Amino acid sequence: MGKDGTKVKISASLVRRLFSYVRPYRMHFYVSVLLSVVLAFFAPVRPLLIQRTIDKATGKMVDLPGFVKIFFTQEQMTDVTKFLVTITVFQLGFLILESILRFSFSFITSWLGQTVVRDLRKNIFDRIISLNLRQFDRTPIGTLTTRSVNDIESINNIFSDGFIPIIADMLSIVFTLFTMFYIDWRLTLIALIPFPLLIVATYFFKESVNKSFTMVRNAVASLNAFVQEHIAGMSVVQAFDAENSEGRKFRNINKVHRDANIRSNLAYSIFFPVVEIILAVSVGIVVWYVADKKLEAGLLVSFILYINQIFRPLRVIADKFNTIQMGMIAAERVFVVMDNEDSLPPPQPDAYAPDKIKGVVDFKHVSFAYVDDNYVLKDISFHIEQGEVVALVGHTGSGKSSIISLLNRLYEISEGEILVDGVNIKDYNVKNLRKNMGVVLQDVFLFSGSILENVTLRNPKISRERVEEVAKIIGVHDFIMQLPDNYDFNVRERGNTLSMGQRQLISFIRALLFDPAILILDEATSSVDSESEMLVQHAIDKLISDRTSIVIAHRLSTIRKADKIIVLDKGEIKEMGSHDELMELKGKYYNLYTMQLENRDAKVFSKKNKDQPEV
Repeated sequence: MGKDGTKVKISASLVRRLFSYVRPYRMHFYVSVLLSVVLAFFAPVRPLLIQRTIDKATGKMVDLPGFVKIFFTQEQMTDVTKFLVTITVFQLGFLILESILRFSFSFITSWLGQTVVRDLRKNIFDRIISLNLRQFDRTPIGTLTTRSVNDIESINNIFSDGFIPIIADMLSIVFTLFTMFYIDWRLTLIALIPFPLLIVATYFFKESVNKSFTMVRNAVASLNAFVQEHIAGMSVVQAFDAENSEGRKFRNINKVHRDANIRSNLAYSIFFPVVEIILAVSVGIVVWYVADKKLEAGLLVSFILYINQIFRPLRVIADKFNTIQMGMIAAERVFVVMDNEDSLPPPQPDAYAPDKIKGVVDFKHVSFAYVDDNYVLKDISFHIEQGEVVALVGHTGSGKSSIISLLNRLYEISEGEILVDGVNIKDYNVKNLRKNMGVVLQDVFLFSGSILENVTLRNPKISRERVEEVAKIIGVHDFIMQLPDNYDFNVRERGNTLSMGQRQLISFIRALLFDPAILILDEATSSVDSESEMLVQHAIDKLISDRTSIVIAHRLSTIRKADKIIVLDKGEIKEMGSHDELMELKGKYYNLYTMQLENRDAKVFSKKNKDQPEV
């Protein structure tokens, strides 16, 4: 069923696509199917042997199937004691063989499911990391987590507890019924009298569980999205004393999840006892018929075992059909993500792929919108020479960060073109383009792990000695050596064990290690404390030396030495020039700069007055 509760049909194309992942492992698939046939053939053998054992023990003349008789001598067939000993030993060996085959069947189907899941999970992760960033703006992270973890695990159940086990169970029922009709067709029909009741109960159980499982899957996705978002934003929740309100929202989502699971458990709690009652009725009818007709005790025992062999798989087949249904729904969701074409096109064979670029940048009449026609950049044009330092300034929302995102091809422009070294960035191999760009963001993201792992991004080609060398160049080595375990210091998730300034310094090492031709600094000093600012500024001076640099800064005093300053307002370039040129112009930049100076002087004056003793 879909999210709205409507039924989802398992299309042949969806099944074919899913089973295309089995193709590399088709030999394992064929072996599992073969084992299911063999095990189905084995299913009625043991009850048949037990019947013959009881008949022989009670003095009846018995005959064994040909594939069993070859293990008996004529003397063993005629002597009761030897017959009972031999057939018991044979049954023990047969049971061991059947157990080995059943283990092999379970292991191969589980291996097949887990291997397909591994391949699928790799593919969906590759697709996710190739998506344009706008997809992450629109899709909750928890939803993508559910798709790549929970939903794919449901697909595993299709193989380990779905298609192939159902084939095995159905074949087992067919072989058992065939054997029952062969032994006594009248008694078989008598035993199957309650069978229609089981079919009806199974249908209602299947429908009920199917609905509840769909509700569970949707509730799991909602829970993942909510928890992921609120753990990431826990500082906001606590700062605004919103624990109670957010807790109520979580309890409502959790209640939906609980109710769906209770509904599912209720269906199981009703269905299984109903099956046991129907089974007991069937056995009771068989016992009555055998006693009334004064038939052999061996026949009675064997038919009771046959009935159990029919009802046991039927009891779980409905559940397995639901497993397949939920697995296919999960597969459909996974393939929706994998079919998302909103990603950068793969590089063409003739794509421009230089090892090093000079760093000349041209924006020509660039316009861009994150959503529809709501443009955040409008007809932007500017030129940056190799080695120039260009600063982007403007109020929040003026389009500064959008410009650097477009240069990095994190988003695709709506109109115009961007050139690097005179070549349209769309003609570049995106890996080569990004390899020549270093980015230091305002909100530095550090992964859980050591400082060394974070600055090298686990690139084995970058040695520890090279990392220390770069850290010394930008003046960060001493700071790192003061940390416990120095370069092996675990920064924890998102680098929360470090201050903003310390995280910023570590990101500078990462940027310089890859020796970029174009360096992008996005608000690199806006959130650091005054103690760290000198270290950060020294690191920036080292970073931008001999590199084309694009600097976004709120503190205009830090960009006075920039070769060019571009003033943005509401996605448009309002002014462009050096600091002195823009100050002489007395326009927007002049107003911004003088306003910041006045605010700074006011803060200093206020602090001095505060420090003076009261009269």
